[in-house]
Amino acid sequence: MDKMFEGKVVVVTGGTRGIGFATVRKFLQNKAKVVLFGSRSETVEEAMNKLRVENASYEVMGLYPDISDLKAVEEAMKKVVEEYGRIDVLINNAGISARESIYDYTEENFDKIIDLNIKGVFNCSRAVVSYMKEQGGGVILNTSSMVSIYGQAAGCGYPTSKFAVNGMTKSLARELGKDHIRVNAVAPGVIHTEMVDVLPKEVIQPIIDNIPIGRMGEPEDIANAFAFLASDEASFITGAILSVDGAGMC
Repeated sequence: MDKMFEGKVVVVTGGTRGIGFATVRKFLQNKAKVVLFGSRSETVEEAMNKLRVENASYEVMGLYPDISDLKAVEEAMKKVVEEYGRIDVLINNAGISARESIYDYTEENFDKIIDLNIKGVFNCSRAVVSYMKEQGGGVILNTSSMVSIYGQAAGCGYPTSKFAVNGMTKSLARELGKDHIRVNAVAPGVIHTEMVDVLPKEVIQPIIDNIPIGRMGEPEDIANAFAFLASDEASFITGAILSVDGAGMC
């Protein structure tokens, strides 16, 4: 077990499963104190129990604010600072996807994606930047997607939201650099998560066949990218959108 992030405090939104949970585990394994955000108390407690079984010495807290509500997010970040004294890394991973055709897409479903995937990233970033500036710096990392680069054939709300995340990433990197706050994003390709597991083989196999490296990514591949970008080894990297997709395309 490495000590790369010993003494660091890391907040991971969407931290109860998939990429988020793998990222929580990665930072805990590297001695960080981690606060995972989830959407419901039940999923947060389930994730916390898994981590306690894995290693009872992990320093981890679970919260479930509505990240589309700035006030709720501010209250949650205040709890983190009251408990640990600082926030060194924020990983904005929470998000939802969609694949409805524009012919069937409802305004309500489009708004849900915008509220969580864009407004949630803004709210969490807005809530931590003052703490980071006061302590002398920090790192904000966002989960983008390969569809932010290539688009996708249906469900326009999702790639639209991830295009916006890329724009926010690059803009905040330019704005916050003077405060020693780095901002980057990771754009995953097809990752082996619960959402992919439910797809029929005839749907997923052609996607895998289109990935030159010959496999889907694992959540740990994305967690590793986040860990690198959060580390001092990436101290001159900001405003980057790092593709982790095996050179695959949608």
